Amino acid sequence: MPRQSRIDFPGALHHVIIRGINRAEIFRDNHDRTRFVTLLQKGLEKTDLDCYAWALIPNHVHLLLRTSGNPLTHLMRSMLTGYAVYFNRRHKRTGYLFQNRYKSILCDEEAYLLQLVRYIHLNPLRSGLVRDMRTLSVYPWSGHAVLVGKRDVPWQNVDAILRRFGKTVSKARHNYSLFVRRGIAEGQRSDLTGGGLIRSAGGWQELRELRKGGERWRGDERILGDGNFVEKALQVAQENLSRKTSHKAAGWTLDILSKNVAELFRLEPGDLKNGKRDTALSRARAIFCRWATFELGYKLTEVADYLNVTKEAVFYGSRRGEEIIQKNHIKFPEVI
Repeated sequence: MPRQSRIDFPGALHHVIIRGINRAEIFRDNHDRTRFVTLLQKGLEKTDLDCYAWALIPNHVHLLLRTSGNPLTHLMRSMLTGYAVYFNRRHKRTGYLFQNRYKSILCDEEAYLLQLVRYIHLNPLRSGLVRDMRTLSVYPWSGHAVLVGKRDVPWQNVDAILRRFGKTVSKARHNYSLFVRRGIAEGQRSDLTGGGLIRSAGGWQELRELRKGGERWRGDERILGDGNFVEKALQVAQENLSRKTSHKAAGWTLDILSKNVAELFRLEPGDLKNGKRDTALSRARAIFCRWATFELGYKLTEVADYLNVTKEAVFYGSRRGEEIIQKNHIKFPEVI
């Protein structure tokens, strides 16, 4: 079966797994690990991706990443190529360093975000790199120590995770630590790496045939989620590029979009940028965020800068915008 294309779109959550070829080590010492982390940081800053969890194991890496306007491949291509060249030169070796392509699994955030954070951060303990939770809390090569406040890593998005565990930082860290500790008893979770899913039958045509036959479509090796999430993700990925291309070609800009959304709610275009908490304004901003990212393909950072808000506000605003659009059957303007 030919290998399948990766599924990606702005705001997609990916569990990325990078393995050494033939299970060989890709990190031989802390100098190697430091170089990899440096390349990861530079790549995240350049591509505007968010990292929620990470762990370096001698022969593989786990990352939990959210894309913005740039696809995941932009980060991975430059980072892995740069690291492979460095590793081969330093250790006087030739040939491939990584096993095939890296594995990227599109994940349903609501169902799996926190489970994946826990699974990834427990990897050093399960691999025997640390003895217990106490040593894991200071292990420098995973994001767990950052979330519990023992290390500072500026490129890891800590707030997005901690706010799900409590209103104060101290309470959130305490609850997060308990959550991770409870996960030790679960052992290895093959379902979180794609191993527990029904494999895809081979692409778009096969998916359509399964739908026609009424078969319940539970999963795809590239996706972690239930049947509804799988079908929605495939649909979004398939349609997203053509929409962005046609709208950009038509001359849509954020200023023009702002004007159209404002007219829809009988507001002034500048109103979208003020911080007032008004029902109509909130709904208008949410729709603006959705259309700016999914219809026009702007990066989360670009939309955030335009509205003077955070990337997280744009992401969650976009999700709310999608709900409003679907509930009220609002269509993207056909003309500028």
